[in-house]
Amino acid sequence: MKTDNEVMNSGFESIFSTLGMVDAERFIMLLKRDKFDYTEWQKKLWLKETVESLSEKAQKAWERGNS
Repeated sequence: MKTDNEVMNSGFESIFSTLGMVDAERFIMLLKRDKFDYTEWQKKLWLKETVESLSEKAQKAWERGNS
């Protein structure tokens, strides 16, 4: 299991590499401002999805990344 610092560092690396510096900072600011509740967000994230639809989306994303 990773330490809290390792998790935070990995998270920041992922966010910054995906969004770039400006949008990553903006994302962090939005999370702090909105009192983001990850657990509540996660409960609502996939309400309209099935395992099959998520699998299909994941396969398409994988294919785009490997073409």
